[in-house]
Amino acid sequence: MDTPADWIVPEWPAPRHVHALVTSRAGGVSTGPYASMNLGLRTEDNPAAVAANRTRLLQALPQAPRWLAQVHGNVVVDADELSGVPQADASVARLPGTVCAIMIADCLPILITNNAGTCVGAAHAGWRGLACGVIANTVARMPALPAELMAWIGPGIGPDAFEVGDDVLEAFCATAPERREAFRPHKTGKWLCDLPALARDALRRAGVSQIYGGDLCTYSDAQRFYSYRRDHITGRMAALIWRDQQGAQPDTV
Repeated sequence: MDTPADWIVPEWPAPRHVHALVTSRAGGVSTGPYASMNLGLRTEDNPAAVAANRTRLLQALPQAPRWLAQVHGNVVVDADELSGVPQADASVARLPGTVCAIMIADCLPILITNNAGTCVGAAHAGWRGLACGVIANTVARMPALPAELMAWIGPGIGPDAFEVGDDVLEAFCATAPERREAFRPHKTGKWLCDLPALARDALRRAGVSQIYGGDLCTYSDAQRFYSYRRDHITGRMAALIWRDQQGAQPDTV
């Protein structure tokens, strides 16, 4: 399958046999507010359209994604062993071909691999997941030292669009006052929250220093991205990561 031009391939120094992809709104058959590549079964879209979109996505992957029923928590599962769709917000994999996958429509996708490319992981990181430690839990489940890991922060709601209340500020700053730097006063009782900055902070606290991405805003680009905060009735994109057999043949000259 030739993927749509505006699907995203991360720019990061991952090994060549590690592959990652984030879909956009382009390339599917859904209509109306879900146009066109909605992959979310838990939306009100036509299930047949979602199934057709998922079939199109599969053409770009080595096998079916290991989907999760995301609940904005911190549970991490082993994607290699999944046979159903568990309630979880992150997964890790060691086996070649296993596709870790998460749904997004404002929450950040965090994709992770190690320098050797022997393991991959994906985390769904909205503010609730970040506050309850989904990134730390994902890093801890990766079969590699944190110093050997690299992370890419995919498209999510940007720092100029994510208005939150005092409860969100308190959730992050009660035990780490320095995180207040990720919040700007907006109006009475409201703040603008820099979600990518909080994700970078969580990664660093977990021992990951190789951090990339974090500059694509779903809210501000309605043509390219779904955004729940912007539209409320909307579709879902997918962020996916997998690896081929280690030691792929080098390019010929």
